[in-house]
Amino acid sequence: MKKRYRMLGLMIGLLLLAACGKKVDDGSTVEVLPLEVELTVTEQAEVGETVKMEALVTYGDEKVTDADKVVYEVWEEGKKDDSVMIDSVNEKDGTYTAETTFDHDGIFNIQVHVDAKNLHTMPVKQVTIGEGAQVEEAEQSNGHDHGHVDGFALHFVKPENATTGEETEMMTHLEIDGEPLVEAKIRYEVSSEVLGEKHLWIDAEEIEQAEYIAVYPFEKAGTYLVKVHVENADGLHEHEEFTFDVK
Repeated sequence: MKKRYRMLGLMIGLLLLAACGKKVDDGSTVEVLPLEVELTVTEQAEVGETVKMEALVTYGDEKVTDADKVVYEVWEEGKKDDSVMIDSVNEKDGTYTAETTFDHDGIFNIQVHVDAKNLHTMPVKQVTIGEGAQVEEAEQSNGHDHGHVDGFALHFVKPENATTGEETEMMTHLEIDGEPLVEAKIRYEVSSEVLGEKHLWIDAEEIEQAEYIAVYPFEKAGTYLVKVHVENADGLHEHEEFTFDVK
């Protein structure tokens, strides 16, 4: 009789355990939803005219009214190293807005960087100012920029307050066709006049989804050029260059 009761108790325990496991597996708290950003910008404007920028941020069916960070990055085609960052205004309805103007003709890129729900996304659009400019001419004026695979986007977070002898963090976010680009291989090629002919090759790790970080203690003060090399198993091979200072 005792054996039958023990068997019955064991069966009930297994059933309860299975039920609990299903609840955890199906719970909405573990479901990862996509962070979507609908970027709207003025496609064409005249020199000196206000260009409006708006990003609608959603997480699943929910409008995100409390994003951790929404900032716009603006640069002239072929001159990303000279980009400027513009803080957004949270309109409290899921949209984040900003405005800017341009003082000469050209083709400009507007990219919004959104951090929310522990995710990062960064769609980009172009605006033509005045008569625009030939892309080839813009690229020739800046020798290190080059054409990308369609849909590829790279954002390098320039180190701030980098100090000699202390670990400097270099961070890059990647996207392809509006989605996080994961499992890529990133190497930072670093050069500087203070290094002479020596180039540093520093591997980055994917710490968060599509967020690649490396740290390095620079021993000498100066201006450093970092070339971000990106590769993946699908044959992607891209690179962009940026500069930053170490004090």
